[in-house]
Amino acid sequence: QVQLVESGGGLVQAGGSLRLSCAASGSIFRINVMCWYRQAPGNQRELVAAITSGGSTNYADSVKGRFTISRDNDKNMVFLQLNSLKPEDTAVYYCKYSSEGFNYWGQGTQVTVSS
Repeated sequence: QVQLVESGGGLVQAGGSLRLSCAASGSIFRINVMCWYRQAPGNQRELVAAITSGGSTNYADSVKGRFTISRDNDKNMVFLQLNSLKPEDTAVYYCKYSSEGFNYWGQGTQVTVSS
């Protein structure tokens, strides 16, 4: 079992920044992929960014150049730096851990961007 706890969401004006954190605990395998997803009301959950345990990253086109995913393997944490935020970035952001065929999700953190 893996437990994930997100933090760092909030209300910010357009053009502002936030930093999301996700702390993983439990049976963490060394080789894994950690991702950030988001889900806006009425929309499907979508992948925002992913990072492997080796540090390779992948981003949705809509956030490239604005968001940065990073991780601290020693602390089992993953981060998402959100810059130049837009109202359309408003959503619940979820952390996901994947390894050995298993997927675990956090409870989500709300990001609201006002225009």
